Amino acid sequence: MGRKVVLGFSGGLDTSFCVKYLTQEKDYEIHSVIVNTGGFNDDELKKIEAHAYKLGVKTHTTVDAVKTYYDRIIKYLIYGNVLKNNTYPLSVSAERLSQALSIAEHVKNVGADAVIHGSTGAGNDQVRFDMIFNIMIPGVEIITPIRDMKLSREEEVAYLKKHGVEMNFEKSVYSINKGLWGTSVGGKETLNSNGMLPEEAWPTQVTATDTRNVELGFEKGELKAVDGKSFAHPTEAIQYLQSIAGPYGLGRDIHIGDTIIGIKGRVGFEAAAPVIILKAHHALEKHVLTKWQLNWKDQLALFYGNWLHEGQILDPVMRDIEAFLTNSQQSVTGKVFVELKPYRFMVTGIESAYDLMSSKFGKYGEMNTGWTGDDVRGFTKIFGNQVQIYHSVKNEADGN
Repeated sequence: MGRKVVLGFSGGLDTSFCVKYLTQEKDYEIHSVIVNTGGFNDDELKKIEAHAYKLGVKTHTTVDAVKTYYDRIIKYLIYGNVLKNNTYPLSVSAERLSQALSIAEHVKNVGADAVIHGSTGAGNDQVRFDMIFNIMIPGVEIITPIRDMKLSREEEVAYLKKHGVEMNFEKSVYSINKGLWGTSVGGKETLNSNGMLPEEAWPTQVTATDTRNVELGFEKGELKAVDGKSFAHPTEAIQYLQSIAGPYGLGRDIHIGDTIIGIKGRVGFEAAAPVIILKAHHALEKHVLTKWQLNWKDQLALFYGNWLHEGQILDPVMRDIEAFLTNSQQSVTGKVFVELKPYRFMVTGIESAYDLMSSKFGKYGEMNTGWTGDDVRGFTKIFGNQVQIYHSVKNEADGN
């Protein structure tokens, strides 16, 4: 065997080509690794492992990164109510960073002198993987056959068939990537500026038709219970909520955004649990946080989401923002009530011991119990004092 290399392996066409080509043409000793961020079940992982060995890898490793993916990334996306362009819960971009971090660790464990990924030269993933590897494993060569050889799908298929590789080579009409924080869907409709994915393109079909009320329990910003059922880790609560909400066809949309490489791109996604959690969490925050906590959270979270999308998870400023977001969650505890219907949902209310909407201090639009009318007259005069001075001086200077 030749040089020892690690390959981030998914079992799809691109990474299958990488194994066969680099063992056949370069005589590399390939150690494949798949990082599960919630998109594979046990049977699928076993089939991928068997496929890797059949292709010719030296070793294959499965990394269960579901909980670390949440702890390191998703948790802060929830704290920040992050929806890129007010639409997309960063399903794939966050997932790729978690995978890149785990692959880099595997390179260290194996002692490889090169790392391989199957990204093309036309998307965001190549930047995310390259950047993480350059930072975490400097000096380790990054090998990208698909990008460097500018291969078409047809050329990859022809090569694999020539070398006797058996796979389902039928090109799927839609490209689907599933993970804990949502599923992306790409197809002909997303290649243009107009067009919605048809019903059959969505991985989760709509089978729920009744109205259902769901109770979400948050503790310091984290989802810990659904309908009174407690979970050991928030990932389990997310998966449970997804099993309830997914069949309603919730969290579906098409996101149009700016890629890292400067072009616009559209992608469909379904993320029932993530979108409901973000909206429910935000509703709870609006009750329990102060005006300026909410204001600064919005500003910092917007930057955090954009910088994360562009692969900059290792920038130390991200730790600074995470510290702020974590501290802001100390009173974000309570229940949020959500009504589910086919294709739509509504947050109907919250219950929290930290609710600042307390009748002890007055009822908005009805009565005040914490101050008098004279208090308001004095406050109003002082509060508008500088602006009153401005207009008085301006009118005099203008001769009005």
